[in-house]
Amino acid sequence: MNDDARWMGAALALAARGHGRTAPNPNVGCVLVRGGVPVGRGWTQPGGRPHAEAVAIAMAGADARGATAYVTLEPCAHDSPRGPACADLLIDAGVARVVVALQDPDPRTDGRGIARLRSAGIDVATGARAEQAESAMAGFLTRRTRERPFVTLKLALSLDGGLAMADGRSKWITGDAARAHAHLERARHDLILVGRGTLDADAPALDVRIDGLEDRAPRRVLLSATATAPDGWLHIGAPADIAALPGDHLMVEGGGATAAAFLAADLVDRLLVYRAPIVIGDARGIPAIGLADLADAHGRWRLVDTRALGSDRLEVYERRRG
Repeated sequence: MNDDARWMGAALALAARGHGRTAPNPNVGCVLVRGGVPVGRGWTQPGGRPHAEAVAIAMAGADARGATAYVTLEPCAHDSPRGPACADLLIDAGVARVVVALQDPDPRTDGRGIARLRSAGIDVATGARAEQAESAMAGFLTRRTRERPFVTLKLALSLDGGLAMADGRSKWITGDAARAHAHLERARHDLILVGRGTLDADAPALDVRIDGLEDRAPRRVLLSATATAPDGWLHIGAPADIAALPGDHLMVEGGGATAAAFLAADLVDRLLVYRAPIVIGDARGIPAIGLADLADAHGRWRLVDTRALGSDRLEVYERRRG
């Protein structure tokens, strides 16, 4: 692994700390390295400010001069009432080189940040760990390209594909480790959604029950064409209405009907499948999703991760899109 890939990996790890907390801005990570030693680091703070570069520069102080900045997204080129352009901050700090993973699709920057850095005599390299950066900032990029949040659908399944027993009982299909992981995933999302059936049957809290992360509970959303949402909840009438929701990362935790509605609308970007080593028999699964031919189901999903969680197994899939 070369140094650029190594330090960009560190910047991506920092970016993950802001996942689900920075909308409408992207969750960016930045590391400043001078003489092979990190002198500053930062990630976009909750609510989108300050930006990662500003945090890293403030930490580095005078040591930023002559350093290399590793940034997961092109430094912004537009001033804002909330702070100056990050390209200008890097220039003023005197960095010698900037390594950028991805170019910013925001039309206010989109290449202008890189051009401004180069005009100031700063060496700029692009593309280091670009694929990982796309994954790390999928919410921001999906909002820009598809005008909606990035959607993760969580499913807890038996070996025979059951989401619940025939009478609707589903507590608990998976064990403690899998449920804890699901709560960690909640902490990485702006929004969490269930349908009316789940709300009526379970009255779910949809909170984050992990010590130290309780304050990272996502905003709750009800999907229902007729029901009124509880106080403090957001409400949409159909999956397509997610475009109007605030935030860039939506986790769908509803039952089979809600899962089917999002799958049928082709609005699921990522699947979290927690598979328990049990067989239910006569179980409730996912209803029809409008599939015309079995051949149409193939090639849609790519397995990107799998791991054991106690006696259960997690499989993570991403939607293949052209």
